[in-house]
Amino acid sequence: MPDGAAPRRPTALVIGASAAGLLAAAALAEFAEVTLVERDALPAGDETRRGVPQARHAHLVWSGGVTALGELLPGLVDTVVARGGRLVHVMGDMVSRAPNEVWFRRFTTTRHRNLVCSRTLFDAVLRERVLPHRNVTLQQRTTAVQLLGGPRRVTGVRVHRGNGTHDLTADLVVDGSGRGSAAPRWLVDLGLPDAAVREVAAGVAYATRLYRAPGSTGSTAFPVVNVQANPAKPPGRGGIILPVERGRWLVTLSGTRGGEPTGDPDSFLAFAHGLGDPVIGELLQHAVPLSAVHTTRATTNRRRYFERAGRWPDGFLVLGDAVAGFNPVYGHGLTVAAQSALAVRDVLATRALTAVGTARRLQRAVARPVSAAWDLAVGQDVFYPGATDTPPTLLDRLNARFVDRAVTTGARNPRALGALLDVMGLERPPIRLLAPDMLLAMLIGPRAPRLSAPPLTEAERAAARPATAPPHG
Repeated sequence: MPDGAAPRRPTALVIGASAAGLLAAAALAEFAEVTLVERDALPAGDETRRGVPQARHAHLVWSGGVTALGELLPGLVDTVVARGGRLVHVMGDMVSRAPNEVWFRRFTTTRHRNLVCSRTLFDAVLRERVLPHRNVTLQQRTTAVQLLGGPRRVTGVRVHRGNGTHDLTADLVVDGSGRGSAAPRWLVDLGLPDAAVREVAAGVAYATRLYRAPGSTGSTAFPVVNVQANPAKPPGRGGIILPVERGRWLVTLSGTRGGEPTGDPDSFLAFAHGLGDPVIGELLQHAVPLSAVHTTRATTNRRRYFERAGRWPDGFLVLGDAVAGFNPVYGHGLTVAAQSALAVRDVLATRALTAVGTARRLQRAVARPVSAAWDLAVGQDVFYPGATDTPPTLLDRLNARFVDRAVTTGARNPRALGALLDVMGLERPPIRLLAPDMLLAMLIGPRAPRLSAPPLTEAERAAARPATAPPHG
């Protein structure tokens, strides 16, 4: 290096400009020159795009993800809220029925707040924040087709763009391309063993429709309404009303094998009425549809255990849905993506991006938030018929009984609810439920009687009716 010359800044290449890729780019931009490779043309605003079909369905960011976003991209959450998103108190601003059919009382905790908005708004704000960064370059309409390098080190990516193929080199390649990731095949092509994989498929199908909020609910802070499916009573059917920006309700209904919703608009309302509680159907009675019904079946829990690989190449990292895709009913995908990106930043704050072994350390770091969300999802879905090749083990059943007891206690005890939300919000590991305050609450029993109906106030129900409708009852 000539005297006085600045040291070369490391380079990173991120495959995929969806949420996981953008968040990874934000983390890496502090330490490297980052190139984002995206096969689609990104929209200018909050519009859906072909590469993120799940954007039409309900999304939220749990409290652990809100915290991670605040550390990684200060002010981003405030921008989403300023443009119509909401930070809702869990469970104070939610009407929620747990899988064991217990209604949560609406206690308001001070720490646990979820970010609620449409996925298109979240992605638009994220693009606006990350893409203008001086250390980030975007290459659109560019498809990664092959890793460069060998089994010891990945040195870049071969991409297809227009009518030609080009090689892009980088010190670190990050695959954030989602459920359809080619990373397992690419690693095998380099001479590395295939990664261990596990699938738990509850057979969930989703149907989502956008509505104009009925009555005066569009101008009020109407609660999120969530009826979760019960794995003990298959087929498991559930649904959620997510009040989003511009006075709209994003309504997602779900069902497992033998009880799936369809894309038929004439059946949507009837399916909502047929859930374990009809509250969603009742609230939609006077809502005006704004869209067709959009469906998906890409809901299998699938995890690839890259962090356990006996050999792992330097210069390569996989994160987001390319590592683990979760049943969307639990809403943990965006939270895990934010926490994984923060884990990348934390590792690189103490270790050089180009150092031998850094990629393996990064892969193990992003596995921690993945594991927390995986355990929560699989702990429920494993009980659906046909979800796995083997029936639930005794340990699975004991864990499920303990969690049911914790949920029943948290639904009626504010202190226990705080502990439960620490885990559900991915702020603390599941061992939090074994802390003395939680165990004592479970031993003594709930403080309040069990609710027999969803805890909507009469004012909230009235707000969902047209102004000329007669009073309920």
